[in-house]
Amino acid sequence: MQLELIAKQVIEIAKQAGDFIRQERKTFNSDKIEYKGLNDLVSYVDKTAEGIIVAGLEKVLPDAGFITEEQTKTHIADQYNWIIDPLDGTTNFIHGVPSYSVSIALKQYNELVLGVVYEINLDECFYAWKGSPAYLNGTEIHVSKAPKVADSLIATGFPYYDFGKQQQYINLFTYLMKNCHGLRRLGSAAVDLVYTACGRFDAFYEYNLNAWDVAAGIVIVRQAGGQVVNFSGGDEVLDTRELIATNGRITDELVKVVQQQFK
Repeated sequence: MQLELIAKQVIEIAKQAGDFIRQERKTFNSDKIEYKGLNDLVSYVDKTAEGIIVAGLEKVLPDAGFITEEQTKTHIADQYNWIIDPLDGTTNFIHGVPSYSVSIALKQYNELVLGVVYEINLDECFYAWKGSPAYLNGTEIHVSKAPKVADSLIATGFPYYDFGKQQQYINLFTYLMKNCHGLRRLGSAAVDLVYTACGRFDAFYEYNLNAWDVAAGIVIVRQAGGQVVNFSGGDEVLDTRELIATNGRITDELVKVVQQQFK
């Protein structure tokens, strides 16, 4: 496969969807909100953006399947599958908080081979594919060089509907508040991951994540020189619904801290 050529096409599709989202935000109102579950918001913007993405990607790889958040297309293929979040950070979008993104990944069998994340408000497109560097708007990016947790700025996401591990999460949050440069919660896991890839964050952790939240960002972090593991330190993250992404230098230390607080 010519992954570089495919990446260029995916970037254009992500930007097309992003342009639609950007325009709709100008006239969006709360009457258009729907609820998929507790605190799980969606609108016609998510669904229409996903339709734009699916239609574009069907032309890129006609035989590929789709794993989509809004389920506008749900066919799963044997070899290639696109993993799509058309609007990661829907709650931010609805409230007018300018941090949300389009996230598109390609999986070949069980391996993620391409990722594109388009941060709409800053017009920043992050992308990478198997064997490539990671890029931001055409410029190569790398993870940070922070040597330990104490020197790190760390991103996370708050539980918003599954509170089964709430106390463990609070314990971890409390520990890191006291033992790192600071904690940030932007509201888009895809953005948290690509900010880790380019060194703005030194790490990101969260649980109860879906594949479409993180698949593209995982590719970009890894190709930028970082590591992505689950809370046990293993490489499987799409199905475990938990994730730690780091610059690679603080992985072992952060995994140990997470394990201590989530035991």
